Amino acid sequence: MLKTVDTVPKTARQRLRDLVEQRNAFILPGAANALTARIIEDLGFEAVYLTGAGFTNTQLGMPDLGLLSVTELADAAARISDVTTIPLVVDIDTGFGNALNVYRTVHLLERAGAAALQIEDQVFPKKCGHFSGKGVVPLPEMLGKLHAALDARRDPGTIIIARTDARAVEGFERALERAHAMTEAGADVVFVEAPESVEELRAIGQLPAPQIVNVVMGGKTPMLPREELAAMGFSMALYANAALQTMIRSIQEVLGTLRDKGSLDGVEDRLASFVERQRIVGKPRFDELEARYKGA
Repeated sequence: MLKTVDTVPKTARQRLRDLVEQRNAFILPGAANALTARIIEDLGFEAVYLTGAGFTNTQLGMPDLGLLSVTELADAAARISDVTTIPLVVDIDTGFGNALNVYRTVHLLERAGAAALQIEDQVFPKKCGHFSGKGVVPLPEMLGKLHAALDARRDPGTIIIARTDARAVEGFERALERAHAMTEAGADVVFVEAPESVEELRAIGQLPAPQIVNVVMGGKTPMLPREELAAMGFSMALYANAALQTMIRSIQEVLGTLRDKGSLDGVEDRLASFVERQRIVGKPRFDELEARYKGA
């Protein structure tokens, strides 16, 4: 069941705004499901990012090519916000259609518990930001979608992140022009996707609005430590699919051993204990509730 806006603690949105304004490149890990989000919060991270690519890879078993639906995304956001208290940033891709679709998408995701929503200017169907062959819509069309997202907010504390993929399509200078236009249109945070050098990162860090950088293992952007990104002026360092890539490698190694040896001999230390697994999913709390209501 989706939450109403009134049941979402506004303090989470304010906490996220405070983090953004510090421009200290706080680490924003991505999650594709509620379990990963719980682990992220348990590890002490200050916010979590619902990744469209990660959700598509994990839940659909497909590549990030605009195959996700808005209702699937909203359901995933609601599940995450049901079991976590840290702010939730949601990737809404291109907004699932035109400006009117964006308007409805913002309502759905805000109701599902999002503290921030990220919309991009790719043509539909979109592609992963570090894939080749992307296209971007005309700037006026993107600004129309951005205005729709801003107008659709029921809580003014909800952050709207405007992303441009123009770097790979029209060049870096045009990408900066789009970022400035999005800032002037009212975006709370701007996101220039896939810069290709340290010099480009430095230039993005000087933009007037807070910025986010996407750190992708094997991607086009230099992988710099948080301290350097903070010194450049970035607000958020997004690691959208580090958990997903870890999961893939771990499953391959552990189940590969099981296939080859017929046992988990030699990889037992790669598995969480049964007790830890139950702790992460909150079973002790359910035990307390069961004891409280037993025989009531």
